[in-house]
Amino acid sequence: MARNSRIILGLNSGTSADGVDAVACEITGRGLTMRVRVLGHVRSPYARELQERLLRIMAPAATRTEELCRLETEAGRAFADAAAAAVKKIGLKHLDLIGSHGQTICHLPPSGGKARSAAATLQLGDPAIIAARLRVPVVARFRQADMAEGGQGAPLVPWTDYVLFGHRKKNRVVQNIGGIANLTWLPAGGDVEDVTGFDTGPGNMVIDALVRHFTRGRRHFDRGGRQAARGRPDARVLKGLLNHPFLTREPPRSCGREEFGESWVRRVLKRNATRRLSAEDWLATATMFTAVSITLAYISFLGPRRGGYPPMDEIILCGGGERNPTLVRRLAECVSFNGRFDSVPISTTADYGIPTEAKEGVSFAMLAAACADRVPANLPQVTGARRRVVLGQISNPEPYP
Repeated sequence: MARNSRIILGLNSGTSADGVDAVACEITGRGLTMRVRVLGHVRSPYARELQERLLRIMAPAATRTEELCRLETEAGRAFADAAAAAVKKIGLKHLDLIGSHGQTICHLPPSGGKARSAAATLQLGDPAIIAARLRVPVVARFRQADMAEGGQGAPLVPWTDYVLFGHRKKNRVVQNIGGIANLTWLPAGGDVEDVTGFDTGPGNMVIDALVRHFTRGRRHFDRGGRQAARGRPDARVLKGLLNHPFLTREPPRSCGREEFGESWVRRVLKRNATRRLSAEDWLATATMFTAVSITLAYISFLGPRRGGYPPMDEIILCGGGERNPTLVRRLAECVSFNGRFDSVPISTTADYGIPTEAKEGVSFAMLAAACADRVPANLPQVTGARRRVVLGQISNPEPYP
């Protein structure tokens, strides 16, 4: 182990709410000089009953306060179990710190005007339970400090993307495709103040919702994009989807189930019932929707002018969508549609030593280290916050002397 290194476990569960990713990292250095080595990654699926309860409670939804309270504890136990399982499976002899993002239930970023006072976010998974179980300090509630300063509280990873993937000569996009898709734009040779990041729109969320709808809950995602590959995108439905107001909203911006969740998908299905599309055609259309919305974000907000094309040298993919060949192929087709992007290589974080499914866990391990070091890790130009702040709150397992 390197001198002055720390072993930190990053915990995360995405908007799909299918389980907890626990990623053990050896971290050396501090702030922008931080260096990371992944020691191991363990995925712990939620128990089916817990997953179903979490999905039912996610906004927009109505629920009892008692259920919300119980889920905070039960999600905390699930995260603690996942952390303990990772420690055992990876064979960690020592653990310095844990960074836990928790399970996002509702995210209401500021939207301007009177709505700014209603900005709020909620992630379940009591960090005190994790700290008590592992006897290790836990950093959690990463979004709140940024939102207290008027920011979106998301995306959180552009600072870590800069540390991990910033390059002196290459313009890079780090493209995460989770339930929601988000990007980090890293201009060649740029400083951290030059980084851009925002949610592009849906990633797997709409695709997953359609799979659950057509299988009556028996399946939760299109494995390998196989169903979408057998279908044909419907141009009329796709055009309607692309009229969603979020896609033209200026950054800073973030989104979630509130914009693209199950209730929105049900409205879309009802509105287009006369199209009589097969399940395969619906999934092909949703897959194309994700790919086109990502590409529109590149064109609209990364180029030197609106409607221009950013000088991209590399797209680095991560998140569950990277394992969907149909989605990746559609994205490649979209970014090369005019012949300008056809030479841009599409790689993954795995090509740089970070498994794509572990990328978010690595980021929360890094953010936990930054919190412990009192290093501000939000980027106001990304989130819209008034100033740089330290992200996260620490739960200690031991009482003060």
